[in-house]
Amino acid sequence: QITFGSIFLGKVPVHEEVHRCAGQIYGYKGCIRDFQVNHKELFIIDEALEGRNVENCNVPVCDYHPCHNGGTCTSDEENWYCECPKLYTGKLCQFATCDENPCGNGATCFPKSKRDAVCLCPYGRSGILCSDAINITQPSFSGTDVFGYTSFLAYSTIPNIVFYYEFRLKFQLANHHSALQDNLIFFTGQKGQGLNGDDFLELGLRNGRVVYSYNLGSGTATIISKPLDLTLSVHVIHLGRSLQKGWLKVDDQKNKTVTSPGRLVGLNVFSEFYLGGYHEYTPELLPKGHRFKNGFQGCIFDVQVRTSLNREFKSPGTPEGHPNSGRSVGQCKDSPCSLIKCRNGGKCIETGSTVYCDCLTGWKGAFCTETVTVCEPEHNPPHLCQQGSTCVPLPNGYTCHCPLGTTGTYCEQG
Repeated sequence: QITFGSIFLGKVPVHEEVHRCAGQIYGYKGCIRDFQVNHKELFIIDEALEGRNVENCNVPVCDYHPCHNGGTCTSDEENWYCECPKLYTGKLCQFATCDENPCGNGATCFPKSKRDAVCLCPYGRSGILCSDAINITQPSFSGTDVFGYTSFLAYSTIPNIVFYYEFRLKFQLANHHSALQDNLIFFTGQKGQGLNGDDFLELGLRNGRVVYSYNLGSGTATIISKPLDLTLSVHVIHLGRSLQKGWLKVDDQKNKTVTSPGRLVGLNVFSEFYLGGYHEYTPELLPKGHRFKNGFQGCIFDVQVRTSLNREFKSPGTPEGHPNSGRSVGQCKDSPCSLIKCRNGGKCIETGSTVYCDCLTGWKGAFCTETVTVCEPEHNPPHLCQQGSTCVPLPNGYTCHCPLGTTGTYCEQG
């Protein structure tokens, strides 16, 4: 009802003219919020000229399910807020850090914070935004990064390894203790649920020793080498299998053999050949009880395989030596941080070809050149605006814009 330029909510005031025109008038019973005329939002209480018999709405805000993207709404008598999933931010969890993906060339975008992203570079790319092409002849792997991803290369499935195979490779360990603890070198197997009957072939490091395992479907065979001689800068591995019998030779150690249990003699695998790590966020490909918790840390090179005594050794991949995909793999002995200058005390972090700046408190951005304002969640100490209010930065501090029904410096009063 519009009278003389006024807008009435709920019930029109009782006038003789109204009764003659409309008969009995019944007022609205319920709650009204978010009142908008055309493109202008009207604040129901603050901008009202007069009113009568209006109470605060007792319906909790969370009953309206305001949070987006799986956010959880939490409220008490005065305030409400959304608890956002890991990848989202904003009052309603409506913003994802990687919505405006800055990464190029098929890189994996991952939030470094609620405002900044890290680009996990694909094979053959490096740099802050993965825009730099790199030539990889001796791949360097960085294990599992702080975001939970491993660096890896994935080659096409190796054909004809059912009854016989031989592998030769060399590796160089990264210069830290964790490179020897529980690290995958390569893996191929059935893409299943890690059941005892899944066929697989894997090689890794555990407690300073080389571990070689395979399962033909009737039980796992495992060979564990003697401790590696850490005075050697490069280690050499030669391993193989013919039907049930397998063997492993590491550096100048004696050849060790094993025979797999059961009667099955063929290795049936369908997955790609993973080197240095695996594509999954968690190692779901690896069989239960034999999963290496971390990816390889160091360089792996001169990987060759043959599937018959009468054939020549060849590099994996189709075409030969070319991986199908990869992530965060660098060139051995190259440092991508040598090309990056983080500002304002930021530290350059490199994981294979992936590189980013870890900023000191108060700074953000790809090169730590942007200041964190007092209203941002990264600021220390945090602002004092209560949940549901909006923090607005000022030249000398900040102010809090309060939602309907609250007041006070920090919107702490009802």
